[in-house]
Amino acid sequence: MSRPSDDADQSFIAEAMPAFISEAREQVEAIEQLLLQLEENPGDRELLDALFRCAHTVKGSAGIFGLDKVVAFTHHVETLLDNMREGSVALGPQLSTLLLECNDQILHLVDSAADEGADSQQDAETRADLITRLHAIMGDTAAAKQPATVPPADASKRWHISVQFGPECFRNGMDPLSIIRYLGTMGTVVAIQCDRSVIPTLAATDPEACYLALELGFETTVDRAAIEGAFSFVKDDCQLRILAPPAPVEHFVKLLDAMPDRPLLGDILVNIGAITQEQLIDGLRTQQAARAGAGAQAPRLGDLLQQQTGVAPEVIAAALNKQNKREGAPAPDDNRYIRVQADRLDDVINLLGELVIAGAGAALVARQTRHSALIEANQHMGRLIEEIRNGTLQLRMVPIGETFSRFRRVVRDTAAALGKEVALEIVGGDTEMDKSVVEKIADPLMHLVRNGLDHGLETPAERLAAGKPAQGTLVLSARHESGSILIRIQDDGRGINRDKVLHRAWERGLVDKDVVPPDADILKLIFAPGFSTAEAVTNLSGRGVGMDVVGKNIAALRGTVTVSSVFGAGTHIDIRLPLTLAIIDGFLVAVGQSKFIMPLESVVEVIENRPTATALDARGRSVVELRGEVLPVVSLRALYGLEAELPERVSIVVVGSASGKYGMLVDTLMGQHQTVIKPLGRMFRTLRGISGSSILGNGEVALIFDVSALSELAMHQPTTAPYQTLPPSGEPSRTAHLSP
Repeated sequence: MSRPSDDADQSFIAEAMPAFISEAREQVEAIEQLLLQLEENPGDRELLDALFRCAHTVKGSAGIFGLDKVVAFTHHVETLLDNMREGSVALGPQLSTLLLECNDQILHLVDSAADEGADSQQDAETRADLITRLHAIMGDTAAAKQPATVPPADASKRWHISVQFGPECFRNGMDPLSIIRYLGTMGTVVAIQCDRSVIPTLAATDPEACYLALELGFETTVDRAAIEGAFSFVKDDCQLRILAPPAPVEHFVKLLDAMPDRPLLGDILVNIGAITQEQLIDGLRTQQAARAGAGAQAPRLGDLLQQQTGVAPEVIAAALNKQNKREGAPAPDDNRYIRVQADRLDDVINLLGELVIAGAGAALVARQTRHSALIEANQHMGRLIEEIRNGTLQLRMVPIGETFSRFRRVVRDTAAALGKEVALEIVGGDTEMDKSVVEKIADPLMHLVRNGLDHGLETPAERLAAGKPAQGTLVLSARHESGSILIRIQDDGRGINRDKVLHRAWERGLVDKDVVPPDADILKLIFAPGFSTAEAVTNLSGRGVGMDVVGKNIAALRGTVTVSSVFGAGTHIDIRLPLTLAIIDGFLVAVGQSKFIMPLESVVEVIENRPTATALDARGRSVVELRGEVLPVVSLRALYGLEAELPERVSIVVVGSASGKYGMLVDTLMGQHQTVIKPLGRMFRTLRGISGSSILGNGEVALIFDVSALSELAMHQPTTAPYQTLPPSGEPSRTAHLSP
């Protein structure tokens, strides 16, 4: 059989390489997280086994693609991890640091596969140094000089591999011979034979189909899982049977005890290598023939296999016991996943937004026609669109804990560089939010975490002198609150020195000399461009760009950030973000001809039938009494200078924000509205209290409120408006409560 051409190999690599790069990066990230978890639980065998499997998966996948550098270097890491599993090497801080450095180098090699030429001589020297250090820990410095990619063959065993590749193998970009070549890096292929019986006649042959079936004799020291890993990219497109070397009965019984429950006796025996698939088929045929002739007196399959194959009765009994445990047990959930490119999902979300707008337009036309059947059909279509919207948006929701976990390495390395002891706690990692929001919040969180480590937390000596534990604590938490996501970064460090911040603000001219703003306003100064209290510029701080970037990036996500601090006790920073940047449930109101939308989750209640005459200050603010409490109120008409005739009656929409409740004076309540969020134009991006826009069904544009930013305008105590109660004497009023 001729060997595929180099062009075919290159085509296979080009088509399948992106999938390898993506999966390898996921495995490398998993290795980092497992190492950090092992530092906290060094004796956890499950974590150690998972760590070994990840490293082995990267090595095996790289071997299929001929990435010899990845295979060679990862083999040394895998060897050390195997020694750790055997108990000959114990994990300590220095070894953990070394393995993290090795993992960084594996990631570099994987990235180099995508970017040819990225690997330099300095990188090769770095790997050589890491290999020397790895073997020094294992007490094998001589082996470090020879980067052996194949384990010694003195303890090898001979396996029999039977594989028939599927007809779609070539069309899927797979090269069967590259897999066989990779097997040679793990051992020696001592025999190979092609099964010609599966090849059809020339007239029935598809020139693009694969008819390759091989029988191999393979000597190696690796286990079955490693051999199966070589076929991982074609496991769904081939028939693979691996027969283990001859072994005593105790070996098979041990395998049966360790393996998961299997449904049938024959499958159990084939999977542990006690019999071959062909022997099982022969046994089933014999049983079927006996049943046809003897009816109920047909021999049992276990007895037939014992007679025909010579398998020990103890193995048959253990397999039957495993089968009986399986009977009556519910089948495990078959959780299947499919990878979808993010841009394709974004296209679906955009089309869904247009569908929502078109559906709103169709519903408006139906109401105008007053045709009952058409109205009912549009209402049904609207419900279906809403279900599709909720289901589609759920596809983009991911737990933020994956992002939080990345900071374990950041906290570890940064604290070590600063000579500090810090424990990172993650709370609410299963809280879900839009993937696009998660991706864009990663950099601001990085700034805040590094800032807390540098400025907030003290050294062990300083903490002990202040009566604190030597180890500081940094907490990353997330939870749903009032229809948004609340992310909190909290530390138990020294806190923010308000006097120091204020004096630096005086020096930079951010605040007039000798003017002392409220504490909340002083803390906001740390987000001013170029502001920093660091005494010297370091790799972590001092240039005054980090917190400025944080504020701008969070504002771009329609979010807010607030700081609270107790000097000497610690600081916590709250970030509030919308659940999604695409489509939300909104509450539509009107002031004159202008339409506004506020997120439905933020609407607490609606007060209707309010008389127009309300005393307002120069900025359109007032206060009213609502059930014994003072409620700040802001007039949208006065705030945005809307020219429209005053109606006889107005309504107050009570909105909840992080700083409390306040009311908005509006002319008309138009009800719930599915809102497709559109970004504001450059001219309107600085408009205070507005976060976006939306297109209504009739083509009009409605502005979307930023309820947190608007609360700052509403809750500032008015100086000219008199205090009024709600409702005035003799005036009826109706209050409607809305469930978020």
